[in-house]
Amino acid sequence: MKTQVAIIGAGPSGLLLGQLLSRAGVANVVLEQRSADYVLGRIRAGVLEQVTVDLLDEAGVGARMHAEGLPHDGVELCFDGQRHRIDLLGLTGKRVMVYGQTEVTRDLMAARAEAALPTVYEAENVSVHGFDGDRPVVRYTKDGAAHELQCEFIAGCDGFHGVCRASVPAEAIALHEKVYPFGWLGVLADVPPVNHELIYVNHERGFALCSQRSRTRSRYYVQCSLDDNAEDWSDAAFWNELKRRLPEATAAGLVTGPSIEKSIAPLRSFVAEPLRFGRLFLAGDAGHIVPPTGAKGLNLAATDVAYLWQGLADHYRGNGTALAHYSARALARIWKAERFSWSMTTLMHRFPDGGSFARKMQQAELAYLVSSPAAMTALAENYVGLPMD
Repeated sequence: MKTQVAIIGAGPSGLLLGQLLSRAGVANVVLEQRSADYVLGRIRAGVLEQVTVDLLDEAGVGARMHAEGLPHDGVELCFDGQRHRIDLLGLTGKRVMVYGQTEVTRDLMAARAEAALPTVYEAENVSVHGFDGDRPVVRYTKDGAAHELQCEFIAGCDGFHGVCRASVPAEAIALHEKVYPFGWLGVLADVPPVNHELIYVNHERGFALCSQRSRTRSRYYVQCSLDDNAEDWSDAAFWNELKRRLPEATAAGLVTGPSIEKSIAPLRSFVAEPLRFGRLFLAGDAGHIVPPTGAKGLNLAATDVAYLWQGLADHYRGNGTALAHYSARALARIWKAERFSWSMTTLMHRFPDGGSFARKMQQAELAYLVSSPAAMTALAENYVGLPMD
């Protein structure tokens, strides 16, 4: 089998890239190690920047998002028992869209299936070869049979643990990482959100987040120890802990119910440099990870895809300039988002070894932030998404 671009990974970044390339007339094949049901079963983020919304529209998959998604004009910071609203729209002229990553993936899957574009799920033993030359090859097995996909470029959209970054020689790549000493215990439940906008909570017991997926489905988180196990947390214990971290009036309005999904996610910041190795490109979690505090993971993956799609489309039109600059352009935006996610994580969480000085600094920074129009604007500009160059 031959194609122009082999895309490894059928998460939202791989499927979005495939959809955009196909609409630009660039042939592509998507390979995914897992089944389609497994990919859809992953519970992930749900806050979309305007640039991501625009890309989904460009890909022709935005109709359901606009019909069912929840535009948010603001976000709230809660500390010292008080809630403070950051007016995203008023400060920046932009808003964010709450629409679950699972739904984004579902829409992209449906569009790819409707267009009969080649996608191979449950592709095992995927390996990438020859990307340092001009004839890359992807090998894999499917149903016990060996297959070879000849291509001109490989897009590594296969996540943090994928094969693409792991196939790069160690001396050709620099890895930058910070692992945080806590995790997020998350619960998904079919209950109405406690607030129409997200609430980020700084509390002496630890961080909490009140988020949502729809008007009837909520996603809540509490900071927890990395030694915790999700199965050791009963639903009642989770709801009680969340209430303890919320202001009394907010906790009184919290609707609880049985969890649909419960899990603990560790937090890390990670960047690989560069993102191009000959004819192999890394995009999304294959090249970088952010803690979810700033709602940047899916959005960074989408902007990677935008740079790569534009570069590849221009290449096939005879202009290779944008493709040559892919890594530098993407990394410039990635590091700004890493900074914001790191700063939000540092500001809102309790660090085990932080001590009283760190706590006082958080309180001072939060008090300054909500009293300064300039500081609120800076936060809002980063939250809604910095412009692409």
